[in-house]
Amino acid sequence: MTLRIDVITLFPELLEHYGDATILKRAADKGVWRLRCHDPRNETDDPHRTVDDTPFGGGAGMVLRAEPIVRTVRAVADLPRPVIALTPSGRRFDQSVARELAATDGFTLLCGRYEGIDQRALDAVVDDEISIGDFVLAGGELAALCVIEAVVRLRPGALGNDESVVEESFSEGLLEYPQYTKPAEFEGRLVPDVLRSGDHGRVARWRRAQALRRTMSRRPDLLSPDGLDEADRRLLLEFPEENGPPPNG
Repeated sequence: MTLRIDVITLFPELLEHYGDATILKRAADKGVWRLRCHDPRNETDDPHRTVDDTPFGGGAGMVLRAEPIVRTVRAVADLPRPVIALTPSGRRFDQSVARELAATDGFTLLCGRYEGIDQRALDAVVDDEISIGDFVLAGGELAALCVIEAVVRLRPGALGNDESVVEESFSEGLLEYPQYTKPAEFEGRLVPDVLRSGDHGRVARWRRAQALRRTMSRRPDLLSPDGLDEADRRLLLEFPEENGPPPNG
């Protein structure tokens, strides 16, 4: 079944342009997913198609009005649910949320702009809120593209090799191991011998060890509070790395 992703945005051309390139276009051509954008300006009544206004209570910037957003949601009879607003206060988007959304038939992303969205629109038509990180963007379009690409590539047929998603960063709660390609030597730096050994079992163990070591060094928050199990500690001892973090429990 084709995954349907709708986006409510003031800049539909940005989403459509990116969706018409890279793996997203190839996946769309194969029927893996479909993008449809809706501009809230089309649900305004004034000649200037006004979608924002000054905030009650004062303060800098402008706020997206509730009416155009609510009207947009209600005007699309087959709008896929859930409707998810991209907001700084939403739950954190990560690989597990991407898998959750990839398992659905479709969903809708609501892109904010300016200082935010009138809370009454969120209360009236939004089912969930997601944040892609603890930083501020001018709008939700870039966040929507991050969500879309992370989700679409998890759907069967989106990538040339479906096994690719199994070995990527975060797929098993770890950062991905280092990757190498030809030539075997570049500026005096050699590809590790194990990757040229032809021993697939040893390669798999080395990759797991490197993923563990990289995660311990760069993102220890991803590891279990109980530490590494005995098998993983043995892997780190089998493939020691100079000046790398020592195996721990």
